Amino acid sequence: MTSPAFDVDLFLSQPLTARIATQGPTVRPVWFLWEDGAFWVLTGPWARLFHHVRANPRVALVVDVCDITTGLVQQVIASGDAELVPFDVPRGRRKLTRYLGADESRWDARFVRYLHDDPMDRGTTWLRLVPDSLTAKDLSYSGIA
Repeated sequence: MTSPAFDVDLFLSQPLTARIATQGPTVRPVWFLWEDGAFWVLTGPWARLFHHVRANPRVALVVDVCDITTGLVQQVIASGDAELVPFDVPRGRRKLTRYLGADESRWDARFVRYLHDDPMDRGTTWLRLVPDSLTAKDLSYSGIA
């Protein structure tokens, strides 16, 4: 169910924070990239998310905004079986640039290393979710004047 005026791709191209839920349940905030019909989340063996998905790949994810001043209320809810796939630097750069800007010299060192360290050494991995269910809703209303 998608509202006719709600451009899901445009919405998901914004640097918003998603919340991803795994078996447990556990929920955590994540930065993501929406590309090729999939959510891409950076993870690795240092993160609980990585281990939760290895144990049970079923996840749910929500991205939403709620601005009571303007009345903008939009949400995308997705679920499916996530997979852990090899990290690629070009996609990593696209993801981090959308959150941190194009000037890598201004980034915190922990983000820069994802693009310059060998992903195999650190175990850097993508969590890729091609949703088997995706619901987008625009619940916007007239904001507070």
